[in-house]
Amino acid sequence: MSLTADESLLVTATDRSIELVNAAAQAAADRLAHDIIAYDVSDVLSITDAFLLASAPNDRQVKSIVDEIEERLNKDLGAKPVRREGDRDARWILLDYVDIVVHVQHSEERVFYALERLWKDCPEIALPEDALKTRGKAAEHAALTGAAEETDGELS
Repeated sequence: MSLTADESLLVTATDRSIELVNAAAQAAADRLAHDIIAYDVSDVLSITDAFLLASAPNDRQVKSIVDEIEERLNKDLGAKPVRREGDRDARWILLDYVDIVVHVQHSEERVFYALERLWKDCPEIALPEDALKTRGKAAEHAALTGAAEETDGELS
C-alpha cells in the first residue's frame, strides 16, 4: 500500500517527543531565538523522533537559549540531556534527549549547514505560537545589522 502525499507527512513522533519539542521551542522563543522549527524524523532515523532547530545572532545568546531549554525541560518535564556538545565555541550546541535532539546554532552556522534542506521532506511539528513568530527573525536581524554596518562605513 502506498501513501498519499498528505499521509506521508503525518507526524509519527511519540507524544513525549512532541511534549519535549514544544517545551523546548517555547523556552527558545522566550530567549529570543530566531527561526525555530521542528521536524519529525522518526520515519527516517531510528536514533531519535524529532529535531528542533533554532538560531541566534551571537554566541552568548546561543548559550542563553540552550541553558533555558535545558533548565525548562529539567524543571517542567524531568528531562535531562544524555549529551551536550559544542559548549566551548557556542557556535552550534546540540542537546540530545534521546527522544529529541535540539540544535541551537549561531546564525552563520545555520545558513552554512542548512539543516532544513536535509530534513525538508520530513513533516514539520506544530509549535507554540511564540515559536512560530520567530520565523524570519534571522533575515530581519541580518538586514538591520547590515544596514547599520553600511551606514557606519559611510560615516567614516
